[in-house]
Amino acid sequence: MRRFALLFMILVTAGTTFAQQQQPAKPAPKPAPAPAQPPAKKSPFTPPAFKITIATEAAFPPFNYLDKKGLPAGFEMELAQDACQRMKAECEFVAVKWDDLIPGLLDKKFDIIMSSLEVNNERRRRLGLSRRYYLSPGAFIAEKGQPFDGPPTLLRNKRIGVQKDSTHADWLDKSFRRSAQIKRYNSIADALQAQQKEEIDAVFGDKAQLWLWSQKPEGKCCEVMGQDIKDNQTLGVGVSAGLRREDIKLREALNKAFAEMMSDGTFKKLNDKYFPFPLN
Repeated sequence: MRRFALLFMILVTAGTTFAQQQQPAKPAPKPAPAPAQPPAKKSPFTPPAFKITIATEAAFPPFNYLDKKGLPAGFEMELAQDACQRMKAECEFVAVKWDDLIPGLLDKKFDIIMSSLEVNNERRRRLGLSRRYYLSPGAFIAEKGQPFDGPPTLLRNKRIGVQKDSTHADWLDKSFRRSAQIKRYNSIADALQAQQKEEIDAVFGDKAQLWLWSQKPEGKCCEVMGQDIKDNQTLGVGVSAGLRREDIKLREALNKAFAEMMSDGTFKKLNDKYFPFPLN
């Protein structure tokens, strides 16, 4: 009897232990949810569509030069900055030696040249040129008070200085070869110095350059006078931006930006900021 009672107790204890082992484990408590993050703020500025680098010589003021911080500035750089905004482009500006501009562009060191690049056949062959963005006409400068402020024919039989082997010399040869004394100089600076010394009656050259000289102390003797001279065959068609020929979409976007600036008055506003006469 005692054996039976002892066996019964062993079976009950084993059954209880087995039942406890078969019960499923209680699930671990869930971690508390993380606090909600505030929504990210959107920038009020439209992100740039692409990035480009614009190169200039920065040695032809006021068209392009280095400001007090050593950054490219001037008339052309302001045009470029406005064009970048219209193209939604992030633009970087770099100063490059003149002789390195076209090779650097073709080597993809930068994307656009804006450095008073006059259009000619050689550049048309090598580059993809934008539409013209400025044209400085030919003009005469002479001593103040001279009776030349009219048609070029008033300078017949006069001594006219010009830089040799230039487009302006070509125009003088075409227009005055038989009616004036054409004196050729190594540079426009040499011709202007002769004008200052009254060795000649007038100088023919780029109107912007002549006007800038007249604003200097040495140029106070003289003033730009007469009619603007424009002649595509000899004086060219103006200044364009240089791009690689394969960058067709970039050239189209730049042309569109220039066209908008011409039509909405932006170009005129910048023109008037730097010059008292139109450059187009």
